[in-house]
Amino acid sequence: MPGTPSDTPRRPVPDDSVRADLRGTRAVPADRSARAAGGVLPEGAVEVRRSSRRRRTVTAYRESGRTVVLIPAAFSPAEEQRWVAQMVAKLQTREERRRRSLGGDGELMARARALSAAHLDGVPQPAGVRWVDNQNRRWGSCTPADRTIRLSSRLRAMPEYVVDYVLVHELAHLVEPSHDARFWSLVARYPQAERARGFLEGVELGAASGARSTGDDDVD
Repeated sequence: MPGTPSDTPRRPVPDDSVRADLRGTRAVPADRSARAAGGVLPEGAVEVRRSSRRRRTVTAYRESGRTVVLIPAAFSPAEEQRWVAQMVAKLQTREERRRRSLGGDGELMARARALSAAHLDGVPQPAGVRWVDNQNRRWGSCTPADRTIRLSSRLRAMPEYVVDYVLVHELAHLVEPSHDARFWSLVARYPQAERARGFLEGVELGAASGARSTGDDDVD
């Protein structure tokens, strides 16, 4: 798992990254971090990027199904191993906390109803809201005829404001099935709509860079 060469071109770091300040901080032993991360990671699951400009922090985030860890170029192989294991564990801990807070289908329904009341005057009232594992090209979908909404389980690893945006998007479809101006005016009532759309666009661009894009990885 060697780091990429120093001074690679700077790339935008997602706002959902985790960061550690090296000043006054010590990495935990590598074997303990590996256990916290669930054992040895598959080859290619982690990409380490070194930079001579980076001296005081280590940053990690998910990108296209892998973990990217940004480290100082001055790190020794042992320091790299320790910090990578620690940052992977930190990401996984945060994602597991998120999954617990999002809960199951019942919690998702309650969340959708609260968002409808807060941003859409309580007009859209879904009959069912659930997580699905077979929705790999869309973040969410709905069927206005029976007022059901489905969210891709991929969203469980994403920030809650992104999940809420997808829910508002689908709730708006219960009022306006098409993507016309009225529909987008409803979605825009969610205060973090633009931020969430930017986050999802970044995820899709990252996925497209690693595989041929199908062009329909979207919210419907």
